Amino acid sequence: MKSIALQGVYVPTASPFDHAGDLYPLKARFNIEKLNKLSLAGYVVGGSTGETVFLTEREKIELWELVASAAAPEKQLIAGTGVESVRETVSLTNRAAEMGYKAALVITPHYYKSQLNKDDAQCLYFNAVADQAKIPLILYSIPQNTGIDLSVEAVIRLSSHPNIAGIKESSGNVDKVKRLCAEVGNGFQITVGSAPTFYPALVAGAVGGIFALANAAPYGIITLWEAFRTREMEAAEDWQNRIRRPAELVTSKYGVAGLKHAMDLNGYYGGQCRLPLRPLTPEAKLEIEEGFSELKG
Repeated sequence: MKSIALQGVYVPTASPFDHAGDLYPLKARFNIEKLNKLSLAGYVVGGSTGETVFLTEREKIELWELVASAAAPEKQLIAGTGVESVRETVSLTNRAAEMGYKAALVITPHYYKSQLNKDDAQCLYFNAVADQAKIPLILYSIPQNTGIDLSVEAVIRLSSHPNIAGIKESSGNVDKVKRLCAEVGNGFQITVGSAPTFYPALVAGAVGGIFALANAAPYGIITLWEAFRTREMEAAEDWQNRIRRPAELVTSKYGVAGLKHAMDLNGYYGGQCRLPLRPLTPEAKLEIEEGFSELKG
């Protein structure tokens, strides 16, 4: 199957909540309509940035519907459908397929770590989902959140499946990206989720990226990608240096709460996170404001 092309920059959309903690459809549409004007490849709805582990099934489906209705026709839609069981992941994936999503981003199962932190267990899970899914899968490895680092050997094995299109490798490990690009099966695409290492990952052979930062400051990421695509390597490296600190502030340091504050600063709607994610301190807000003073939306 493997019919989706993953080149370019994707936004893993943040989930907007109102003051009561409910989904805020008006603001979800506002963010997408603003992002539609930029040369983004598409949207990933229901990933880590979208606080998907705090969403009910009904809310996930509502967000998929909202983004699908608001997205410009040329934007590719990818649904974050991965949960712990094969059965539910297949059900969510095929529901997203019915709504027009072109691929599913599926995170490594991780709750039963002692059993699942093995290549055979991960391969069993992904192969079983891919066998039953109506759209291609994108493997999602984010060990800093799950404690499971999907090994190069496991990815090589999975890359031969006709319904697994690629991987989002979010560890920030460029050496791992190099190995994957050199060793995976033909047609299998490597994307990355670590904005601070986007340029070296592209040099290593990655085809694109899915970045939380793109919710708040997409211009810098897009400019880096376009510079690399047109072989303006000095410009690409310069933009990498410009986005590095802001990207770290809204991912590894302050996470989704930091990202949502940066979105508010740059004219998007971020708003609050769901508990148990905590609001930012005034000091954290000031650091983010300083970090984004020269990086606008």
